[in-house]
Amino acid sequence: MKMIKYILFSVSAFLAASCSLLDTEPQDFIDPNDYYATEGQLQAALNGVYATMAQTGLYGAAMLGRMGLSADIGYEAYTVDEGTVGYYDVTPADSKIRSYWRELYVGIGRANRLMENIGKPEMDETERDNIFGQALFLRAYYHFMLTTRFGDVPLVLNTPASGKLADVRIPQTSQRMVYLKIIEDMETAAKLVKPASEVGGGGRISQSAVYGILARVCLYMAGNPVNEPGMYVRAKEFAAKVIDTGFHALNPSYQQVFINYIQDKYDIRESIFEVEFYGNNVGTYTTTAGQVGRNNGIKFTNTDKPEIGYSIGSIRATPYFFQLFEDDDERRDWSIADYEFTDEGEKKAISSNNMWIRFCGKFRREYELLTPKSTTNTSTNFPILRYSDVLLMYAEAVAADETSEAGELTQAYEYLNRVRRRGYGRDVNTPVMGVDLPEEGRISLLEAVKDERARELGHELLRKDDIIRWGEFYDRMQSVRVTVPEAYTSNYYVAARLYYGNVQRRDVLWPIPTYELSVNPYLVQNKGW
Repeated sequence: MKMIKYILFSVSAFLAASCSLLDTEPQDFIDPNDYYATEGQLQAALNGVYATMAQTGLYGAAMLGRMGLSADIGYEAYTVDEGTVGYYDVTPADSKIRSYWRELYVGIGRANRLMENIGKPEMDETERDNIFGQALFLRAYYHFMLTTRFGDVPLVLNTPASGKLADVRIPQTSQRMVYLKIIEDMETAAKLVKPASEVGGGGRISQSAVYGILARVCLYMAGNPVNEPGMYVRAKEFAAKVIDTGFHALNPSYQQVFINYIQDKYDIRESIFEVEFYGNNVGTYTTTAGQVGRNNGIKFTNTDKPEIGYSIGSIRATPYFFQLFEDDDERRDWSIADYEFTDEGEKKAISSNNMWIRFCGKFRREYELLTPKSTTNTSTNFPILRYSDVLLMYAEAVAADETSEAGELTQAYEYLNRVRRRGYGRDVNTPVMGVDLPEEGRISLLEAVKDERARELGHELLRKDDIIRWGEFYDRMQSVRVTVPEAYTSNYYVAARLYYGNVQRRDVLWPIPTYELSVNPYLVQNKGW
């Protein structure tokens, strides 16, 4: 059973039409002024803050291959999404972009209200701090998700004093200042939440999750478009805080990392932060299921074979991604499925010379244990931060920081090579000739990290942001476009041509949603939109 069964509550207005109704105490109304009175209510409210991530406009559905985040290593091949953000053919009126914006600000609002009422109940102060720290981190993380997609965004740090337009029309804050506030809040949260060894699973925020995401925030701030290279030092420091706990370790099996997500098994040493989903919306399991594997799995649409697991197979890998791997790198045929399903549910090997047809293989519904398998929902969790990412972020920060010392460089190569050894099925702590990269300086290390992040973290919603902050997004997308065969008419070739052919330089950011512009005159549309 998932650690968290999300509990959502709503506050509704009660309008009376007669004097008698005014004298009647409503039975289905929760006044926010009367809530947050017990520790249990604080925990329920915190669950509501977490639940934001599981919404359909975010990790619950839309982000899973349908927002163009796979970038140069994968493309969307789901024709329903043509003319949308998934195909880089987007307008400010795009419904997925609007939902992304709205749901994150709902989560920010929930966090603010919780923190404003944190002092109400009598309870253990350590636990009160822990709840406050988690809410503070999540508010910062939601702002991080917003600023990476939209650039300058409103920084919402309290509940509006009233429902008046003047209180909710908030101007944008510069991306740099948003980043600085995110870092400030996350550093505060790190002092309040529990260490990973006491948390038990990646569905709840730990100190390691906070410091690991802080490393990510600093890397993003160091690169494009903010370009503050001094933040590489801080990224290095935050990643080191996670490593130096001595608690975290790479799971010996790369494949098992993802089977664990599918089968409801926690491994917080490897999976530091993940989005939790529970149930499949079938029978008694009507809770907070998601669509991991259903959207971004190996395509299979025969509903008469539920044991396989229905999937629209929205992501196909690019030849560029496939060719990044050596033949004995075990991550290749797990990240990029080397088979497809026939209509009867049989596995059919994909020819080695047809690399455009291959699906994302990380989230394989055939491994699900919960039955019956739904055609629309799964209980599979989704990774946000893994320990291998922390090791690679440390290596990247060392490589990019001109002040790095020789000892740090040696350590960075060792961390990179540990990730590689696991990828080749070797013991992570034992040097392996032919797998380990030799120490050749900062520049070589940085280029190696870029490739290794694709191999290790492909299809985990990090690739687009990586190549944007490296200043390589447009050029990389164009380099893939010229490799798409022009003459072939199969739907996946058509999809690839659309996906990469639509990309413009402006696509490093999404447009501010039209609706938000219409209700908030202080918002300014992003350049090019």
